Amino acid sequence: MDHPLLELINARIAEAEARGDFDNLPGAGKPLPAEDDPENALMNRLVREAGGAPAFVSLSRELRRLREELLGEGDRTRRREILKEMSMMEARIEIARAAWVK
Repeated sequence: MDHPLLELINARIAEAEARGDFDNLPGAGKPLPAEDDPENALMNRLVREAGGAPAFVSLSRELRRLREELLGEGDRTRRREILKEMSMMEARIEIARAAWVK
């Protein structure tokens, strides 16, 4: 079954073609840019343009922050807590990285 708006969409496209709205567009006649991941190119572009990042990237940034905090921390108890957090963060990064690949 076709989408209920398909006829309207096709009519609007035909009208735009008749007006010449698609003539002389930038890049016309040139090949499309190469994509590393063509299956997910649109999704990756939208995420990138929205300022998003995969979970493992965000988690890696947090891990970097924890490492910096550890370097400046003198309290042994807090250092131990930070090391535990870092260990958990590394495990979460590996899980997120594995999920991203799938």
